[in-house]
Amino acid sequence: MLSDVVDVLACPHCGRACSAVPSGLRCEEGHHFDVARQGYVSLLTGRHSGHGGDTAAMVADRADFLAAGHYAPIRDLVAATAATAVESGGGPARVVEVGAGTGYYLAGVLDRLSRSRGVAVDVSRYAARRAARCHPRAGAVVADAWAGLPVRDHAVDLVLNVFAPRNPVEMRRVLAADGVLLVVTPEDHHLAELVGPLGLVGVDTRKRERVDDQLGAHFRPVERRPLEFGLVLDHAEVRRLVGMGPSAHHVQGVEVSSWLAGQPEVVSVTGAVELSVYRPR
Repeated sequence: MLSDVVDVLACPHCGRACSAVPSGLRCEEGHHFDVARQGYVSLLTGRHSGHGGDTAAMVADRADFLAAGHYAPIRDLVAATAATAVESGGGPARVVEVGAGTGYYLAGVLDRLSRSRGVAVDVSRYAARRAARCHPRAGAVVADAWAGLPVRDHAVDLVLNVFAPRNPVEMRRVLAADGVLLVVTPEDHHLAELVGPLGLVGVDTRKRERVDDQLGAHFRPVERRPLEFGLVLDHAEVRRLVGMGPSAHHVQGVEVSSWLAGQPEVVSVTGAVELSVYRPR
């Protein structure tokens, strides 16, 4: 719930600490933010990029696809790596997931880290509605990471970034000096059986180098954990997989249906990602 993580949050207008009040959140300077009936709070400001994030349909597809357990190997890897990184420091952790979507990966980490608390940050209000219910020790915030994370300086022990955009300056600002950043990126053969036939957004073969370069001024990589796993999807699940990602913006449903018409009832697909562990410089 938001009340569990309010001490981590900062006002997006003045940067001062926030506290819970009966009608929502209030900062030390008096800025007030209402909590939506679904349990999340919007801390968007006029400075945001204007991108609304995932649509309601994309979020619904993602929620259904993830609930079926298809990406459970990724969540298990993130949770296990988080536990190793955080437990070495002792005590409960404060976790922020940037680009959290439905909060699926954050919930997996909090399941593993007893007594820890987490904030799911996403620019989509549709995602925040889901994330607000992802875990009893999580709160959900609508915010644009490119305009600034509404999180206090050095208030976080662990930052998660799974298939999401990265703002290295802001992630470093909110992370404690001994904190950890976990980044999950797709490998170039991730979903290869679908990328070619359906014209899905592909992955640059230099993805790792580009991410390292993007983060390099603020973070140093300390570990890589590759993961490859198989997916067996029926036609409805293929549609959800396409519909929940960036390809949903340019691949039409009729194209997917046309291709699926010539496929067996279940389609075998390769999942391939890499989890990178970073420490602040």
